[in-house]
Amino acid sequence: MAREKFGSRLGFILISAGCAIGLGNVWRFPYITGMYGGAAFVIMYLAFLAIFALPILVMEFAVGRASQKGVARSFDELEPAGSKWHRFKWMALAGNYLLMMFYTTVAGWMLAFMVYSIMGKFEGLNAAEVGGVFDGLLADPLQMTLFMLIVVAIGVVVTRAGLKNGVERVTKVMMVALFAVLAVLCVRAVTLPGAAEGLSFYLMPDFGKLFAGGWSTFFDAVLAAMGQAFFTVSVGIGSMSIFGSYINKDFGLTGEGLRIAGLDTLVALMAGLIIFPACFAFSVEPGSGPGLVFITLPSVFNQMPLGQLWGALFFVFMSFAALSTVIAVFENIMSFSMDQWGWSRKKSCAVNGVALALLSLPCVLGFNLWAGAEVPGIGNIQAIEDFLVSNNVLPLGALVFLLFCTSKRGWGWKSFLAEADTGKGVKYPRWAYGYLKYVLPALIVIVLISGYLPIVQTWIGLS
Repeated sequence: MAREKFGSRLGFILISAGCAIGLGNVWRFPYITGMYGGAAFVIMYLAFLAIFALPILVMEFAVGRASQKGVARSFDELEPAGSKWHRFKWMALAGNYLLMMFYTTVAGWMLAFMVYSIMGKFEGLNAAEVGGVFDGLLADPLQMTLFMLIVVAIGVVVTRAGLKNGVERVTKVMMVALFAVLAVLCVRAVTLPGAAEGLSFYLMPDFGKLFAGGWSTFFDAVLAAMGQAFFTVSVGIGSMSIFGSYINKDFGLTGEGLRIAGLDTLVALMAGLIIFPACFAFSVEPGSGPGLVFITLPSVFNQMPLGQLWGALFFVFMSFAALSTVIAVFENIMSFSMDQWGWSRKKSCAVNGVALALLSLPCVLGFNLWAGAEVPGIGNIQAIEDFLVSNNVLPLGALVFLLFCTSKRGWGWKSFLAEADTGKGVKYPRWAYGYLKYVLPALIVIVLISGYLPIVQTWIGLS
């Protein structure tokens, strides 16, 4: 069977960007930026994005394009005879499944809040009352299950339609709409009375804020910026290598990686241009944590003229950001079954669709019927699944891709460079070999270890 290909280069860029653009950009990035002082944190994040995440993004693309396979068979195709790199495929598949087991639930929250906003459910409510609406959603297993299943159904239907007619066509429309809604919301937010203070907080660096709580605050900010840069482009589970396998060799992969990382970062920065001016305009604390999107912002939009419209548009944007990632990762999962076992796309979508729906139920129930199921230092079922992906599979997977592309016992530096530099455009920096070989693996290990520090501290405290 001939391998499917994207219909256009734009399709590849938008779909890859759609995979990277997700709730990490528009949910996590704004609130941790608020927690760590605004512009100074943004600069640190951008630096880590360039030196940390981008090099591995290009490596994932190269592994996919050179092998013309997704992660199910890419290492089999490229690894030296007798080596065991291909065993990583099972961890990658588990990572994709674990990610969707909680991401479908969170994407369902976005759809629910979009519906609530359109219906005017938040009209006249303050932050505490909006929080009550959110708590009510979490406590209702039937409603939570319904929105989760809608997300799964969208992912299955789009991927079932094929790469060109489903994934590429739908994601193109969704991404164009996402940027259009984002631009409208940015203009509205920055023109609010009192927005200037929020823009100053967000765009004017004050590095003293990074040391507001001493060196410990600074190191926390460094780890947060490093982690955000790393996770924002979705490297480590083969979710990018699959799209590399669908493109031709007309353009070098470094330039494509720069464009995709640039779009991903643009969305995160524009989300900040919405949130911080709005928060300061209505005297809301910008570092209010994960509840910023679901509790604080609906009450902020409620205070604006035409607040119902702006709130609805915001959650349309959030839903598109979440669904673009869902569709991209679903495509990775479906292609795994097609490459590994030779299934048809129809069979792959049917089997994986049912499995994803069933395996997503524990996360849904973890907020209500199974709310007592927790691990000290981590949290409920959703937090456990997130921890396994974000703090384990992603950094370990990124380390595998990095070592595979730089080690003589793997695919090797020369082979990787030849693939990355095939085509027109920016070439991969050869001078970076020493950094990629010795420094970047150490940084990834730091991210891996730092994810366990709060758990260790909790357990020590318990003991």
